[in-house]
Amino acid sequence: MTKQQANWSPYDNNGGSCVAIAGADYCVIAADTRMSTGYNILTRDYSKICKLADKCVMASSGFQADVRALQKHLAARHLIYQHQHNKQMSCPAMAQLLSNTLYYKRFFPYYSFNVLGGLDNEGKGCVFTYDAVGSYEKVGYSSQGSGSTLIMPFLDNQLKSPSPLLLPALDAVTPLSEPEAVDLVKTVFASATERDIYTHTVHPFNTALSNFSLDVLQGDKLEIVILNASGIRREYMDLRKD
Repeated sequence: MTKQQANWSPYDNNGGSCVAIAGADYCVIAADTRMSTGYNILTRDYSKICKLADKCVMASSGFQADVRALQKHLAARHLIYQHQHNKQMSCPAMAQLLSNTLYYKRFFPYYSFNVLGGLDNEGKGCVFTYDAVGSYEKVGYSSQGSGSTLIMPFLDNQLKSPSPLLLPALDAVTPLSEPEAVDLVKTVFASATERDIYTHTVHPFNTALSNFSLDVLQGDKLEIVILNASGIRREYMDLRKD
């Protein structure tokens, strides 16, 4: 008889997709609200977007327990910074802190894939994209999560980010106006939901589960956070409920 060994992993992947787009005077960060594991939907109303400072927001996919631990750690470090410097941390400073925090845990990483968006010291939009161990890059737009392989080609086609190898270096911010960027985010998520079951789409297991749960009429939304000189505002768009 073949020996069987029990396998246990400290990680899970709770799916979901995040997108961020930076403009001349704004930043748009969006994520879906479904949290799942395998073919099971854990909740349809879970926000993946966390406000880290007045002008800095982080959206995260991956293992949501690690994401929550990371958010609490960053909040504590930001509080210490405010006591020491008597001001809020800027978005580029928070981007460096997030990179350092992820790299510090590189031998047992936070299983989270983050996009950080906000306004820099000049009021221009900025987006930073990360891997799980802290390698990051400042870009004009980015996507993370289970739907990112579907979303990024769409964004590349629409926005055509300048190559970082070109000299002189070109600004990474996108040429879209704020309403155009919000419309583009809604379009890419509507497209991704048709093909990615972890964002939202039809799958026989999901359909059976939704028939079992009366909460199907709630949730499964796209959450959009817009940062500009006026502050932060949120918008929601319903995604398909099956």
